[in-house]
Order: sequence, then structure tokens, then C-alpha cells
Amino acid sequence: MIPASFGYRAPKSLEETLDLLHQHPGEARVLAGGQSLIPLMKLRLAQPKVLVDLQHVPGLSYLREEEGFLKVGAFTRVGTLLEDPLVQARYPMLAEAGKVIADPLVRNLGTVGGNLCHGDPGNDLPACWIAAGGEMVITSARGPRTVAASEFYRDTFVTAVGPEEVLTEARLPMARAGHGAAYLKLQRPGGDYSVAGVAASLTLDPKGRVARSGIGLTAVGPTALPAPRAAASLVGHPPDAVHLAEAGKLASQEAVPVPDLRGEVEYKRAVVEVLTEQVLERAADRAGGRA
Repeated sequence: MIPASFGYRAPKSLEETLDLLHQHPGEARVLAGGQSLIPLMKLRLAQPKVLVDLQHVPGLSYLREEEGFLKVGAFTRVGTLLEDPLVQARYPMLAEAGKVIADPLVRNLGTVGGNLCHGDPGNDLPACWIAAGGEMVITSARGPRTVAASEFYRDTFVTAVGPEEVLTEARLPMARAGHGAAYLKLQRPGGDYSVAGVAASLTLDPKGRVARSGIGLTAVGPTALPAPRAAASLVGHPPDAVHLAEAGKLASQEAVPVPDLRGEVEYKRAVVEVLTEQVLERAADRAGGRA
């Protein structure tokens, strides 16, 4: 439980951060809240030569609606999602995901960017970004680039962020009239990883039919997963019991769980099916202004 030896740097600007990553290509790791990286280092599953601490880098902690997006700075604490009035009023899915992340200590120290960028298939926020059609802003010395959340996760603990890059912002499309989103997960007591989690985002047209749908799955694959067939099955239809049940079945088929102490494959697929129906119903209620 003792990390391997490492150097420590605390840059005062994003430019200095990127310069340090350039000086130590492939050997440096960015430290945000540290709630995922430090435990890995203690187990020596991660052994960076240099830690680059973002604690003193300004301009990375914010929540604001701008240019058609909800923009979330990467260093924004997860606990902020539970308290921010804008999130509570217009993006309740994020608050629902935030409040089931670990415990208060982790939520108050952990960051949104860290949760998204760690690449753990059991993390909660990635499914929300996938379901909502969000995107990540990744910055290097060459400037920023954007990557769709559905393409951000490459493998377990592997994302689109390169060794000389930093995730600086995560964006969600701005909530509009007729939009609703929600997140649900099943977990054992005591703050354990989830058996499965599902995020859903719906936009209804004036006739009450689904115009856009997105579904993200947590803890049932090597990464957070989209469920495109399930989402597409809803488009053009009212979000009634029949169509929600069909989407639940399709989502369970798109999940790729593995057996572990939290359940066998078929059990996890059944959980995904039920959670998908429930979370879609909640999202539909919000889209219709009934909740």
C-alpha cells in the first residue's frame, strides 16, 4: 500500500502543465482530485514517474450555460453537482449520478474531469455524457480539440486523452423544452461499485413522440457503453410502456457484462433491462414536464 517513488510538480498555469507533460512524455500523470489515481498508485497498478497536480491551475472549475452547451470545467468537484442550482433545476441527471458516487469525502475531493477521464467502466458520469450526446474538450500545446463522449472511451482505463494532453472541459447540449434525462444504478450497500447503471436522455416533439434518444450503460462492459439500438428504437414513437419495454430488452442485449461477485451475466442483463425501462420513464416524465 505504498506507492513507488515519484516526482511531484504543481504548475500554476495550463501552459506550464502542458510543458511538464511534454518534458515527461508517457511518464507523467495529471493529478486532479486523486480519488482514483492515488489508490492505483498505492497498489502499484499505476507507477507514474511524475505527478502533475492541477490544484493551483486557474480557470478549470466552473459550471455555466454558454454557446448551446452546459460547460463543466474539468476541475469542478463532483460535490458541486449536488449543490449547484443550475444543475438541480435543468440537469438533474448529473445530480442523480453525483450523489451515488462513493461517499461524501470522495465526492467533495473528486472532480468531474477525473471521473470522466479515469476510464473506469464502473464510473457513473461517463454514461451520462454518452446518453446526452456530450463531448470532451482535450487540450495540448497545439490547442483544444473536441471528442464525442461516445468515442472518448477506447478500452478499460484508456481514453482519447494522449500523454501530452489534458481534459479541460466536458460539455452537454443545453437543456431545451421537451428534454428530460435521468440516471439510475443498482449497487450493493456500503458504497460498492454498481451492479449496473443506466443513463437516459430524451427529447420529445410537440406531439409527444421521441425526437432524440440516448442511452449510456455503466459497469456492464469494458468501458461505459452507448446503447444505440435501444435508443434508436424509441425515435418516432411515444415513450409508452410498450416502447420502453422494447428499449429495455435491446439495452440488455447491447450490454457486455462479465460475471463477478456482483452477479452473473444473465442477472446483470436483467438489471440493465429493468433499469433502462425505469430511467426512460423518469426521463420521459421530465421531458413532458410532469416531474
